[in-house]
This record gives sequence, C-alpha cells and structure tokens, in this order.
Amino acid sequence: MRNCIGRFALAAALVLLGGSATQALAQSDAATPAAPAAAAAAAPADAAAATPAPTPNKGDTAWMLTSTALVLAMSVPALALFYGGLVRSKNMLSVLMQVFVTFSLITVLWCVYGYSLAFTEGNAFIGGFDRLFLKGMFDPETGNFSMAATFSKATPLYELVYAAFQATFAAITCCLILGALVERIKFSAVLLFMVLWFTFSYLPVAHMVWFWPGPDEFKSAAVADAVTARAGFIWQSGALDYAGGTVVHINAGIAGVVGAFIIGKRVGLGRESMAPHSLTMTMIGASLLWFGWFGFNAGSALEANGFAALAFINTYLATACAVLSWTFAEWMIKGKPSMLGAASGAVAGLVAITPAAGNVGISGAFVIGIAAGLVCLWGVTGLKKMIRVDDSLDVFGVHAVGGILGALLTGVFNAPSLGGPGSSDWVTGKQIYPGILAQLFIQAKAVGITIVWTAVVAFVAFKLVDMLIGLRVTEEQEREGLDISSHGESAYHP
Repeated sequence: MRNCIGRFALAAALVLLGGSATQALAQSDAATPAAPAAAAAAAPADAAAATPAPTPNKGDTAWMLTSTALVLAMSVPALALFYGGLVRSKNMLSVLMQVFVTFSLITVLWCVYGYSLAFTEGNAFIGGFDRLFLKGMFDPETGNFSMAATFSKATPLYELVYAAFQATFAAITCCLILGALVERIKFSAVLLFMVLWFTFSYLPVAHMVWFWPGPDEFKSAAVADAVTARAGFIWQSGALDYAGGTVVHINAGIAGVVGAFIIGKRVGLGRESMAPHSLTMTMIGASLLWFGWFGFNAGSALEANGFAALAFINTYLATACAVLSWTFAEWMIKGKPSMLGAASGAVAGLVAITPAAGNVGISGAFVIGIAAGLVCLWGVTGLKKMIRVDDSLDVFGVHAVGGILGALLTGVFNAPSLGGPGSSDWVTGKQIYPGILAQLFIQAKAVGITIVWTAVVAFVAFKLVDMLIGLRVTEEQEREGLDISSHGESAYHP
C-alpha cells in the first residue's frame, strides 16, 4: 500500500514539474512495460534473427485508429450535446465547457502518467512509471515503435495506438460524472475533482480490471500461474469486462451519485420547472453516442476480427432492444411515449451491453438490451425517489444501474450453453467456462470492489475539493445561470 501511495505522489509531482520532468525522464533507464496492455519482451538476438518479430496488421491498425476517433466523438460533441440539451438554457454553455475541458484535461494527464499507471506492470492494484510521458513508445533514432499485445498470440498492435484508444475511455469516463453535478458546481471544482478522481479511482480500477501480460506470455501450463499473478487484481479473478462495465460505467455512476449527495440539490428543485431546454439536442447527442459506441465496444476487440463483428452487432441490437423496452414500458405507465425516454433507453442499452459486447452471443444481446430498458427506467424513477438525491441527469440510474446489470448478465450469457463464447485458456486456446453460478459470483465480486473503491475515492475527493475551494457556486450565480456567472458567455441570444 505504501508503494502505491508513493507511486501516486510521484505522478502528481511530475504533473506540477511539467517540462523539467520530461527532460529528466528522457535520461531515465526505466524498463519497458509488459503488455496491453504491455509491450512484448525483447527476444535474444539469435532468436530474433531466426524468427522475425511479428508486425502489426495494417487493417487492425486502421480499425483501431478509426475506433479511437469514434470514441473521441462520443464525448465531443455527443455527450456534451446529450447532457447540454437536458439542462436549462441558461446552463447549456457551461455543460459544453465542462465536458470539452474535462476531456482535454484527462487526455493530457493520461499521456503524462495515466497510461503508465494503468497499463504497465507494477502490482495487482496499480502500474509503474515505465511509460511516463509515453516514454519509449517511439525511438526517433531507429524509427522503431514499441508494441502492445492484443488478444491473439503473435498479433501485436502499435502501443501508441493502444494508448490513444485507452485515453478516450479515461476521458469520457470522467465526463460522464458531470451529469450528476450540472447547474450548480464550480468550474474550478470540476477540474480539481477530476484530477483527484482520475488518479486515485479510474487508474487503479482500469489496472485491476484490464491489465494483464498478454497472450504471448502464456507459453505453457507451467508458467501460467506466474503470468496470471502479474495481472490486475480483478483480472486475476477471471472477471469479464469487455469494454468498461466496471471501469467506465459503474466507476463513473457511483462517483456521480456520491457527488450529488455531497453537493446537494439544485436551488428550486421540486418547486421550479427544470425541464430539458432542447430535446432535439439530446436526441442528436444520443444518436452520436450510439454511432461512436461501435468504436467503444467493437474497437475493444483490438483487432478487425470476428469478435469485433460480434461486439458490433451486439451493440447495435441491444441498444435497439433497450429503446423499445423503455419506450413501451413508459407508454404503459405514463400513457405517452417520450423522446427523452427513447434517448435514455438507447444510452441504457449501450451501457449494459458494454461489458458483454464480445463476451455474449446474439441471444444475450436480446436479453440484456430488453432488461436494460426496463431496469434503468426503474433506476431513474423508482430508485431515484428512494435515495432522494438530485442526480441531475441520471448518471447513477443509467450508468451505475445499467453497468451493474450488464456486468452481472455477462457472467450468465457468457455460457456456451446460452450462446456465449466462454473464455479462453490462454495456454491451449481452448474454450473454458466455470459455470453460471461461479461466473456470476466472480462478476458480482468485481462489481462490489468497483463500487466500494470509487465511492470511497469520490467521497474523499469531493470533500477535499470542498475544503480547498468549495464545490458550489453561490445561490445568486446559480439562479443567474452558469453560462453567464461562470463563463461570461451565453449559448443563446434573444
């Protein structure tokens, strides 16, 4: 634990040192990371001469670059428009600004220390410093690029591409939290909280869930246990999370609801109209999210292969199912189907299928999508009333609840008997599956660890920010609207 704290402290110091740290790192002899998450270990010279090292497939590289751009579009403009349309017109610009700048901030921090702490070998909870400032990924003297592993043996990916792809995941996860806090949080508080939460919640959870030494390290059964022991804590348990049910959605959703509890309700909630000012913008944002999510889920295959195709169709299908289940359930309950409900159903379906995308068959996508629409509708109505918190844009009800649902059902529909692909034995390549109850327990444990970790970090981070600079704008500024009071601009003019 002391080692983890030391790593985080050094990373934070490097952010403050900036350019001088870059020069110091250029002179460092730190080791290369292990796999994709990590770069492949160098082979002896004679072996390399006998067997040339594999090179990335150009089709895989093109697909991953495209996927990275698609995930970037999920935040700017998609999430910004989705959230922006849901707030009052006097706060539209503030939401766009919070998403835009948060995305940029986390991208920079990711390249400074985030990627290194998440995706290099350290211990079961956090990585090391081998890739600070993306050091070692490109050698200008030789023109060589470092490699990251994929999920197939002898099939590397340029590590720069992998780092960029994962940067978009980290950035959008932080942006998701904003939906719970809009219309009353200080812009400065947003930025300080994001630095703290990204460093102490997102990075450890990403490392625990996704870091492993890569398939090429599993050369025989004799070394399998030792190789597995180098992976992240949750990965070692056998938990399945294809594209971020725990890392992204539960992580952000729980942080959001913790923040909503601490910051308090918006002025006038329950007495004044707080209806969305532009459902047109929200629908456009939801549609762009659906489009970009193909990069999010299908890109997580890390190759242009059959599992990318499976993740693609599951993402497509589950989202459509969730739109229909939410719409028809709302129609039955309220008497009228709403555009807001349809858009929310789409996001719920996307969230729930994320951990399952390449881990379940087509039948699983049907069930997960239908269930997501119904369960998340309850999450933003019945459950929200029960917890009595002003989660402004339903980050908890959609992302946390949908992420939990998807993570648990992944354990069920990964079963080959239910059309799922099972898991891989990385030594033999054969399909394995421990059984529905066993895998469901593993999934539940991963969900529980993520909830506790992010809740504790978020609580401490919000309290610390409140002590240092304060979380909320004044009541006068809140009534005026954050567009004018925080940014001196307005999204709309008479």
